[in-house]
This record gives sequence, C-alpha cells and structure tokens, in this order.
Amino acid sequence: MDFARVFPAGGEPGPTAWNAPPFDPELGAALAALGDGALEPFTPENLAARQEQDAAARPRPTLRELRADGLFEVDELRVPGAPGDPDVTLVSARPAGTTGPLPVLYYMHGGGMIMGNARSVVPQLLREWALPLELAVVSVEYRLAPRARYPGPVEDCYAGFVWVARHAADLGVDPDRIVIGGKSAGGGLAAALALLTRDRGGPTPIGQLLLCPMLDDRNDTVSGHQMAGLGIWDRTSNATGWRALLGERYGAADLPPYAAPARATDLSGLPPAYIDVGSAETFRDEDVAYANAIWQAGGRAELHVWPGGFHAFDGFAPGAALSRDARQARTAWLRRLLARPGAGGAPGPAVR
Repeated sequence: MDFARVFPAGGEPGPTAWNAPPFDPELGAALAALGDGALEPFTPENLAARQEQDAAARPRPTLRELRADGLFEVDELRVPGAPGDPDVTLVSARPAGTTGPLPVLYYMHGGGMIMGNARSVVPQLLREWALPLELAVVSVEYRLAPRARYPGPVEDCYAGFVWVARHAADLGVDPDRIVIGGKSAGGGLAAALALLTRDRGGPTPIGQLLLCPMLDDRNDTVSGHQMAGLGIWDRTSNATGWRALLGERYGAADLPPYAAPARATDLSGLPPAYIDVGSAETFRDEDVAYANAIWQAGGRAELHVWPGGFHAFDGFAPGAALSRDARQARTAWLRRLLARPGAGGAPGPAVR
C-alpha cells in the first residue's frame, strides 16, 4: 500500500490515525446488541474452540424442515469430487410444483473459509430468490480450513458445479442459465469459480453474485486497517481465515488467483458480476478494486457500497432499512440478469 498517498504527511500512521467510517445507526445498535463475545476476533489460538461454538450455534436443518411442509422440493446429493478428493455434498432445492427447466443459483455459504454449512443458508435462498424469481438453488458443502487447505475448497465447488451442468436435465434446471454466488468466503469462492470455469473452458455461468466477497489474502487495505478491532470480521480474523486456508502459502508472491481472486491480473471474459459491500467493513477496498478491475478489463459489474454497513450486516440485522434495500437491489439484479437475452452476452456452457 502507498501510505504516502493516503496520508500525505508521510509514514505509516499510528493507530489513532485510522479513522473508521461510522456504522449506520440501526446497524450499529444491532452490532452492539450482539455483545463482546460475538465480536471477539478469530485467532489461531481460539480457532478450534470457535469452530465448535459455530457448529453448535448453527445446526443443520433437516431435509424435512427445509421442505417447509411441502412448499419446497429438497434433496441432498453426493457427487464425485476432483480426482483423488472425496465426494461433494450438494443440497438441491426448488419451489414445489414448478415445471420445466428452471434457472439455478449455485451458491457457496460464508464463514471465513473456516465455518458454515450448505444446509443453513438454504431457507434464506429459497425465501429471497427461489420463490419470487421461480428458480432452483444448489448449495455446495465445500471442505473447511484448516482441515482442508487450498485448493480443496474451490475444487469441491468446481466439481459440484460441473456435475450440476452435466446433470441439468436430471435436476430440472436450465444449463444455459446457471448463476454462481456466495457471501463472504462463499463470495470469494464464487469469484474464484468464475476464473476457473473461464480458464478450464466451461461450463460457463451467466453471472456471479458476490456478496461482501473475501478476495485478498494480503489483508493490507486502508479499510482493513480502519476496521481493525471493529465489527464482525476484522483484520485479525481475516488473517486467521486466510492462514487456515493457505498454510505455508499464505502471502506467497506466486499465489494463484483461484486461491485469492484479488491476485488475478486478467479479469477479462468473466460473466457479469454483482458486487456489494459495506462502507464500514474490512473487505470494502478489495471489493471496490475488484469491480474496478472488471470494468478496466471491459467486463460488466454492478457495485453497491452500502453506507454504514458492517460485514454481512443484512444477516445480523435483517429488518434494518439498509438491509431491506440491499436485498431488493440483489433481487433486481438477478431478475434483470435472468431476463436478459443471451444472458448478458455470455456464451452457453461448454460442458466437458
């Protein structure tokens, strides 16, 4: 980072010089209500205990619960992983009674690469997008760090994506209308998946929905320093997640973009992207830079920086006005994407 440009007086500033942008009042109140325990940074020392706490606090819904008394059709599938890797679990869901091949959102859950599961995000995906847009969703259970290091998680996502494209007819989905998406770590995996599908020759998604994506292992942006010790996921937690994923490759000069998409030097030929992030969160600057790099490469990107938003704010304060606006904007983008002739000019999937 060029600190002289950001702080013209010269030199890296002391801790008090990093003035953090304010939280939206509604969101700030929600954040304060979470208590200090929820805001404690993740460290290598507390990671195992925090993973156990997350698993206990975020139980996996049963398939019966996900079906919501017949409102949705939900199945869990085991599909082949990459050569030499274990099978990958996919949760496939759609509104009950829908006919014909539906568009599908292939989704990767959040959790900093170290937490979360495929089932827990399905109710929100069904409520927010499957019902109003009449689409199917597939949530992928990728392996978590540090038990699985790069490239394990992204290869899980790629293997599941290729399987869905190849078996679209069996799933009742349209292979020419697959959107990939994810939040936080899942957003980073979705960005990496878009790069992988481009460089491996398909299948080709028609869009990438990147919600506060985790993109840059270097962890040295102004927003990262500004938000140190603040919010849900700060610079310390971010370093812990990246170290868990990358191990000895953390910070390596030759790290491939499929590990950290912000490392990509060529963002041409990617599907249209929707990128959103809060102004008061660690990932703000890396996400804005990624959208700008897509534009500079001649691509399509829609960027929203939500004023006063902390990381993943809509999940912690769903009733806040800013959260409602963010959800509406994402849905509007998806609706436009799915209605666009030729899906935004992206070629149809070349399934191999």
